[in-house]
Amino acid sequence: MSKKSDKTPTITFYAKDQTECPICGAKFKREELRSGGGRMIAGKLTDELHRLYEPSAKYGEIFPLIYNLTVCPKCHYSAFTQDFTIMDKESLNKIYENMQDRYESVKRLFSKLSFTSSRGLPEGAASYYLAILCYEKVEQKYSPTIKQGVCSLRAAWLFDELDKKYPEENFSYLVTLLYRKALFFYRRAIELESSGKEMIANMKSFGPDVDKNFGYDGVLYLSALLEVKYGSRANFEQRKELMQQQRRSLAKMFGLGKSSKNKPGPLLEHARNLYDIIVAELNEEEEEDGQD
Repeated sequence: MSKKSDKTPTITFYAKDQTECPICGAKFKREELRSGGGRMIAGKLTDELHRLYEPSAKYGEIFPLIYNLTVCPKCHYSAFTQDFTIMDKESLNKIYENMQDRYESVKRLFSKLSFTSSRGLPEGAASYYLAILCYEKVEQKYSPTIKQGVCSLRAAWLFDELDKKYPEENFSYLVTLLYRKALFFYRRAIELESSGKEMIANMKSFGPDVDKNFGYDGVLYLSALLEVKYGSRANFEQRKELMQQQRRSLAKMFGLGKSSKNKPGPLLEHARNLYDIIVAELNEEEEEDGQD
């Protein structure tokens, strides 16, 4: 009779090769997510193009997002893995100069964090928060604005999960703030791309989640969705103008979708639903105008 293995099922492993931080020189091994074996049970795709996962009986809850960034455990430099070791010296120097501010900022959110052991939701959320601060100091050739947008959106998702688990910590305030930051960065990234001031092509995958790349159309869609959900309503005329712009942007996406087999079906479905929501809001505003 064979002896039953008493090993605890694992969801991650540590990379064989060490990563050296280009800022402080610390050496560490990246934690990577294992695939297969029934670890990840894909659930629904939200209107924010966020993939939810069902907990499995064997492995419990898994949040693939929390392993996507490389974080130096010593100086808290955080970036997408493809950027971590290739940043130019000027960008790295600026990030280094901001090290103490990063320490203090993230400590206000979490009193205890460890990037030397297995990551949990706090480390995952903190990694994106730190990346937002780091990309703020990065040269435009690395497309930092769209990367800050994606990091803000993912951070909002992870802090929302934390808020569900620890409602007494008031993470909900931070969730709303991060969504609004995501709106700002997505809107700004499109403006910079349109004017040729900052290309977004250096983003390896536009995500926004880690399971699928929805491309530039996904960026346009999310800009519209975030505007609808989190855009300011203080100025009626400005809101109306922004909604009209987003309606035109989504309409162009439909035109492309009818002639392109490569455009993801779920994105078109969500975009059409969003288009209807924007049209309904504009019609409601016009009716209210007519009654005044």
